[in-house]
Amino acid sequence: MSNPNAHDFIDGGFAVPGERLSGTVDDPNTGEVLEPQVATSRTGVEQALAAADRVHAERSWLDFGAAGRAELLVDLAAELALRAQEIADSESINPGIVISLARAIAGGCAEQVLGVTAQLNESGDFSELPGKGRGGPVRLRRDPWGPALVLVPWNAPAPTAVGKSAAALAAGCPVIVKPSEWAPGSSRILAQAIAAVGFPAGVFQLVHGGAAVGSQLAGDARIRAVALTGGQEAGRSIAALAAPHFTRLQLELGGNNPVVVLEDADISLTARALAAGMTKLNGQWCEAPGKVFVPQGMHDDLVEALLGELRQLTIGISTELDTNLGPLAFSEHRERLLLQIATLTNSGGRILSSHEQLPSRGWFLSPTLVLGVDAAKARNELFGPVLTIHPVSDAAHALRLAQDTPDGLAGYVFGSDIGEAMDVAERLPGGEIKVNGTSLFDLTADSHQSFWGASGHGGHGAGELLEFFRGNRIVGVDNPDAPI
Repeated sequence: MSNPNAHDFIDGGFAVPGERLSGTVDDPNTGEVLEPQVATSRTGVEQALAAADRVHAERSWLDFGAAGRAELLVDLAAELALRAQEIADSESINPGIVISLARAIAGGCAEQVLGVTAQLNESGDFSELPGKGRGGPVRLRRDPWGPALVLVPWNAPAPTAVGKSAAALAAGCPVIVKPSEWAPGSSRILAQAIAAVGFPAGVFQLVHGGAAVGSQLAGDARIRAVALTGGQEAGRSIAALAAPHFTRLQLELGGNNPVVVLEDADISLTARALAAGMTKLNGQWCEAPGKVFVPQGMHDDLVEALLGELRQLTIGISTELDTNLGPLAFSEHRERLLLQIATLTNSGGRILSSHEQLPSRGWFLSPTLVLGVDAAKARNELFGPVLTIHPVSDAAHALRLAQDTPDGLAGYVFGSDIGEAMDVAERLPGGEIKVNGTSLFDLTADSHQSFWGASGHGGHGAGELLEFFRGNRIVGVDNPDAPI
């Protein structure tokens, strides 16, 4: 790629996006403009759609066979491992992820590809099944739905772009990736790795832009599967565009995740876990704890302990190793979050911030606790290092408040009696409920998490993503002795 501005990757070649948007991609640590936001022209998007449709119609990628696709995916994993530092640097600058975590995320990209490759090797493209009576042979085929679209979020773009693209490619789908206009860097590195490995033209493509490009893609009948990680508003728009074509959807849309603190909870452990959970990815994490329900008599102690944990964090430049909490990803998001906090204040909330001094430039926000606001007025997700804390009379009261939500992504319970904590956890809305922790990782390698309610459609787990991109077909010789 001789032209450093040739960011689109369409039908096997790099090209300069045809349009410039009004916004800019900035360094969130300083506010310095890094580049203009760009968009692929409608003609370029049409070329990408036509190429993906051609690959699917000709079966050229599917006919590589599971073994052939797996071989290229293994090569891709090796290429991504070589580019891990480059990916980490991009994640640290585009969305502002602290470099220590960005390196861990980047280092895991190769493992994501190898994981889905192992699933492909185990399942293959088909299985031979016994026929009935004198019938047979019978074959169960696992075939790709067709051209797939992956819409990548801005908060943690690398694992989403890599993981979902690898699953689509493994399934045999030609895939088109559109990153957020706010954080396109790591998706571009993925495209460069794809090109370096030598995937066939049209199998993987990268386009750029905002809602207009996303709408052109998602509303096109040639796209047969869409995977989106983003906000609920975006999810509703994509669902409406896909509905006329019955396009297969996986929508991970977030939510305001509840936390129930039981009377026997360890305050220190709870505060430490909540501080970690609310600041992971600088608070820009869809499964972050959002609203905390704590017994009235423990409320003040938890607030004090939580502030103590938060004050130990070093807020600073995301590229520095000793930084625990970096900036928000871009200025518009910070302004939107500040407006949400002001709305809670106007509704009776009292604000406690852990840090008085912040870096003088960039999009920084001190970890913030909102006390005293009615739980019914704290329903919306706060996508940043912010928690609302609500006193309750008992666990039953906490559950009533926690269940009063349209969301259903994640939740948390803290308590010393594991049996009781598990019972409460099983009553919380959400696809993944964790007891006594807020880790970024799934609870088990065999995790199967569905997105409930307004938090989306579909789910994710160890084997679910690969299967999302393909369907089953039975092909065989009928039984001539069938009675009807």
